[in-house]
Amino acid sequence: MERVLRGRRASSKLPALMGLVLSRPLVSTSMVQSTLKVSRQGALDLIGAFSLREMTGKESFRAWGIV
Repeated sequence: MERVLRGRRASSKLPALMGLVLSRPLVSTSMVQSTLKVSRQGALDLIGAFSLREMTGKESFRAWGIV
């Protein structure tokens, strides 16, 4: 995960997302939105940058985690 953080801007929200993902077994888009104060699309982009695994398999409510 720390390799993803190299070369990012100092104002990036990725370090905060890494802390959130490590502190919770599952994270959802709404959880990332409210915690990091980003939009829904911003939350999805941040989750995509870490290549987290989707745990639910549903399109309507997705949750991601580390396996």
